[in-house]
Amino acid sequence: MSTVLTLAKKEFLLEWRQRSIIGGMLLYVVSTVFICYLSMKQVVDLPTWNALFWIIQTFIAVNSIARSFLQESKGRMLYYYTIVDAQSMILSKMVYGLGLMVVLSAIHLGVYSLLIGNPVNDFKMFGIAVLLGSLGFAAVITMVSAIAAKASNNIGLVSILGFPVLIPILMTTIRFSKCAMDGLGWAVAQKFALLLIGLNLLVVALAYLLFPYLWRE
Repeated sequence: MSTVLTLAKKEFLLEWRQRSIIGGMLLYVVSTVFICYLSMKQVVDLPTWNALFWIIQTFIAVNSIARSFLQESKGRMLYYYTIVDAQSMILSKMVYGLGLMVVLSAIHLGVYSLLIGNPVNDFKMFGIAVLLGSLGFAAVITMVSAIAAKASNNIGLVSILGFPVLIPILMTTIRFSKCAMDGLGWAVAQKFALLLIGLNLLVVALAYLLFPYLWRE
C-alpha cells in the first residue's frame, strides 16, 4: 500500500508541474458546460439535466484519464518495471485517476449548478453516485489506457475499447443519481448503489489480475 500511495503521489506531483495541462482540463470543463448553457433557452427537466451531466462527465473522464499510461515513455516504463510490481503500478494509476476525477467532478458540478441550476433533492446520495461513478470511470479508462499504450500509444483505442465497458457503469450511475434527484430514498436506490459497487470491484479485480500479463510485454 505504501508503494501504491508513493506512486500516486508521484503522479499528482508530475501533474501539478504541468500547469498548462491542468489549465486545459479546467478550460474543457468550464467551456463544455458554458456551451450547454448557451444552447438551452429554457429550464430543462430532471431526466435531461441528469443525462446531460453524465454525458459531460464521461467525456471529462476520457479526456483527463486517458493520458495515464499514454504519457509514459518506454524508458520510464522500463525503469518502473525494475523497481515496482505490476499490481502496485495499476492500483496507483487508478488512485490517481480517482483523485483527479473527484476534483474535476466537484468543479463540473459547481459550474453546472451555477449556470444550469441544481434540482437535486438528496445531495448526499448524489455525491455518493458521483464518487462511485468516478471510481468506475477511473478503473475502466486506466486499464484501457494501459492497453492502448501497448498499441503504439493509439489514443483512439481508449474511446473504442472504453465506451462499451463504461456503458453498464454509466447506465447504473444515471439511475442511481436519478433516485437522488427525485428524492426516492435509499430503499429504492440501494440496489443501484450495490450494483455499482459490484461493477467497480469487478473492474478493479480484473485489472489487478490481468495487468501483470500486459506489464511483462
